[in-house]
Amino acid sequence: MTPVAISIIAAAAWAISANFPAHAETINVYDDHGGIVPEYDARWAALAARGVDVRIVGPCQSACTILLAHIPYDHICVTPQARFGFHQAKFQRSTDMLWAGYSAGIREWINSRGGLTPDFKWMGAPDTYRFFHKC
Repeated sequence: MTPVAISIIAAAAWAISANFPAHAETINVYDDHGGIVPEYDARWAALAARGVDVRIVGPCQSACTILLAHIPYDHICVTPQARFGFHQAKFQRSTDMLWAGYSAGIREWINSRGGLTPDFKWMGAPDTYRFFHKC
């Protein structure tokens, strides 16, 4: 092939790829019992910067829910088995970090069930479908 032919093929390939967005990496969340809130916060901030999509396929509780502070809700899908477990963290600053990351709708849902307490407030289907699309 001549250099001109290769350039035309490369330009065509670039034009085609520019019209079709790359598929984002999808992170599956299941059976995540949480951990240290600042560590989860840093992890989800880094994943959000990469533009990941998130599929909730099982429980996401405690510090795991900090993902809601970073991943746009239109990049989160939920299966019928998806469940979010909200509760107070061990330290007030971690509870504040979690609370600040939840949307007004999620905070309203939590408050309608007594607010953040040491006990879990579990959100599953159909409530999850109010906030996130089905996978």
